[in-house]
Amino acid sequence: MYNTKNTPLGDKGMNLLEDIVVVDFSQFLSGPSAALRLADMGAQVIKIERPGVGDICRELYVSDVMIAGESTIFHAINRNKQSYAADLKDADDLEKVKQLLAKADVMMHNFRPGVMERIGLDYDTVKKINPSIVYAEISGYGNEGPWKDLPGQDLLLQAASGLTWLNNNNNESPTPMGVAVVDILAGTHIAQGILATLYKRAISGEGALVQVNMFESILDFQFEVLTSYYNDGRQLPVRSAVNSAHAYIAAPYGIYNTKSDYIALAMGDILQLATLLQCETLQQFNDSNDWFAKRDEIKKILADHLLTNSAAFWLGILEKADIWCAPVLDYDKLVQQDGYKVLNMEITVKTNNGLAITTTRCPIRVDGKSLISDKGAPQLGQHNDAIEKQFELEKIFQEK
Repeated sequence: MYNTKNTPLGDKGMNLLEDIVVVDFSQFLSGPSAALRLADMGAQVIKIERPGVGDICRELYVSDVMIAGESTIFHAINRNKQSYAADLKDADDLEKVKQLLAKADVMMHNFRPGVMERIGLDYDTVKKINPSIVYAEISGYGNEGPWKDLPGQDLLLQAASGLTWLNNNNNESPTPMGVAVVDILAGTHIAQGILATLYKRAISGEGALVQVNMFESILDFQFEVLTSYYNDGRQLPVRSAVNSAHAYIAAPYGIYNTKSDYIALAMGDILQLATLLQCETLQQFNDSNDWFAKRDEIKKILADHLLTNSAAFWLGILEKADIWCAPVLDYDKLVQQDGYKVLNMEITVKTNNGLAITTTRCPIRVDGKSLISDKGAPQLGQHNDAIEKQFELEKIFQEK
């Protein structure tokens, strides 16, 4: 393990993974999101990038917002890391990377099956270089089966996994989630696997191969509804036709429009709602079994009734009665809320060339302290000299 005290976290953080060196070959979202979390915990994350090009995410814009010619998402997901530019097709660069891996604790990649074998950095090869390394890889659909060579792209995986059939109303098209949920979940799962394997290695001294594929991650995400499907005679989930939010939950579960703004209603007693909202028509549903069987009918009555007054009016009644409800906020409204402000989720990180970027912080707290660093995403190849000096890569080549 190599000392990383030259890359400390902010004063409010703590180096939980101090001296852990992570060499990360992954690009875009899934792998880099896992590496980000390890960096937040104090690991030294060295991002291996192609000279002149770098991570594809540097130029893959998710909006028309760019920072110094690079995508905002790159800056968000690669803060607090180091960049080492190396051409893996160049023998000298590849040799330097192998020498770096010999001194690393973790190696990560999210290439398609077969890519690392062709480069010469597959698990069996790297294990010979460093028997104690934790080798972590993310793929789209795993290394076996007819789908193994398909692109591991978030929207495509949402579609293929059945997830899109859980969103929107029953008479509407299948609808994807509005965030890259598969990428982030796969990154979360590989980070969990890495941390567990590091713990095992601390006891046994042995490394291991940790594998996650995005398809299994998004299936696991749906464990609740898939378990219902498996044990319900393989009956497909049926979305509510009115204000749908969950295929297996009874009325009033959903989002409702009001005279002004929207409100969300979670699980609740229909008769209690009828009394609180002074909606006499709901009183007829006195059998709780009907709250699922007749959920569309109930939701239609409730939706029409809620249109008669504002969201603030209804929330004022429901919140006092401890009904599970919430306003539906957009980002502009969210950031004005005291409940948001008290969390201090926004941090400002600074890049080496002086850019200041606002992003979200790590959500983990330890002993009441947040894991915070003010270091922004690196410039391509920014840390080549420092890394070669720290790991004595120049000395290795001088000796040769």
